[in-house]
Amino acid sequence: MRRLPFAAMIKSVLPKGLLGRSLLILVTPMALLQLVSAYVFYGTHWDMVTRRLSTGLAGDIGAVIEMMRSYPGEDNRARIFETARSTMDLRLTLKEGEVLERTGMLGGRPFLSGWLSGYSLEDNLVGALAERVGRPVFIDAETYERDIVFDVQMPSAVLEVRASRKRLYSPTTMIFTLWMVGTSLLLVAVATIFMRNQVRAVRRLAAAADAFGKGREVPYFKPEGAAEVRQAAAAFRMMQERIRRQVDQRTEMLAGVSHDLKTPLTRMKLELAMMKGDGIGDLLGDVAEMEGMVEGYLAFARGEAGEKVDFNDLSELMREVAGKCRREGREIALTCEDQLVLPLKPQAISRCLANLIGNAVRYAGQVVVQAGRQGHAVEVIIDDDGPGIPEDKRKEVFRAFYRLEGSRNPKTGGVGLGLTIARDVVRGHGGEIFLEDSPLGGLRVRLRLPL
Repeated sequence: MRRLPFAAMIKSVLPKGLLGRSLLILVTPMALLQLVSAYVFYGTHWDMVTRRLSTGLAGDIGAVIEMMRSYPGEDNRARIFETARSTMDLRLTLKEGEVLERTGMLGGRPFLSGWLSGYSLEDNLVGALAERVGRPVFIDAETYERDIVFDVQMPSAVLEVRASRKRLYSPTTMIFTLWMVGTSLLLVAVATIFMRNQVRAVRRLAAAADAFGKGREVPYFKPEGAAEVRQAAAAFRMMQERIRRQVDQRTEMLAGVSHDLKTPLTRMKLELAMMKGDGIGDLLGDVAEMEGMVEGYLAFARGEAGEKVDFNDLSELMREVAGKCRREGREIALTCEDQLVLPLKPQAISRCLANLIGNAVRYAGQVVVQAGRQGHAVEVIIDDDGPGIPEDKRKEVFRAFYRLEGSRNPKTGGVGLGLTIARDVVRGHGGEIFLEDSPLGGLRVRLRLPL
């Protein structure tokens, strides 16, 4: 198995969305700051506090041992033990005749130690006891949950000292940890709320641009978010108005061109119809061909710009187009799912399907049309058993007025705008059209329209 480069592996685990990446940008420095703070805290404050607490406890034990040496006797020992219990929170027991079997510490590091600084509570305790007591000591920090037991070797006995763990525990550690985690979570929550508002504005702008690119009505939306996002939204609105104004101007110009061209062509047809002589029929054919070219060009340039997008059932439109072809004596096998409802310009889609199916039945004997849902889109497939289109020509046929001379008969074809108009309509709906090899041996035309 091929291993991905390190940079590619990092990119694969990083968030893909703007919200995730923005939060990562905010959280990463904060996490680094918390780590540095923890390092400083545990490397200085924790070590200093535990050293002082260990020294204080060791000093109390040393004081008790010194008093026992200075004031021997059972009565004095009882008073010393009671004083240590009431004032130092130490519970002492003298085990006569016993000898320590081992020294050191049982339980390793019972508290959160200075793992960042290299020091531990064990090191501080052992060092403080060696300095203040000066006798062999065994520390049991594992047997009891709330207490630590110190066994100190006396001349003829073992002194057991039981001290509360609170004597060696600083509550600032837990407080610092809670404050660090709590403030981090609070900052992340606040940052998430603010970033979601910014990302929401970007998503609305993207949705408006996508809808406008698919020819749908884009309702007025208020620019919001950061200044840059507002600037982009304002620029989009200005671009939208310019494009609409340009489309309206083109439509008006085409209406004038249509009128100016049709009038002389109609006059020419009337004049030729009244004339007699050789070649009149050819001239009438040329005029009719010119009319067809003008109508085809106007239909392509107009692009159904004035039609509104609405939710329509594509299966019903396909049945209407197939029924029209059958009434003209053309055989079509149609299979499509029901309720293929999606935002469409019905006249434009009908014209697109009519062009594509018309091309198929014109050059083939068998035509199969299918339609169904494929993920988040609807696919329309038109298969035929005709001569097809060479693979190296499948991009060229979408050019305006381009006709195949070898595989398609120019005498029975149109003016070379059918596929151009079809692709223009499909792309205007946010989809795409593909030309492929058909299982029937001819051409497969595949349309993909987003839901």
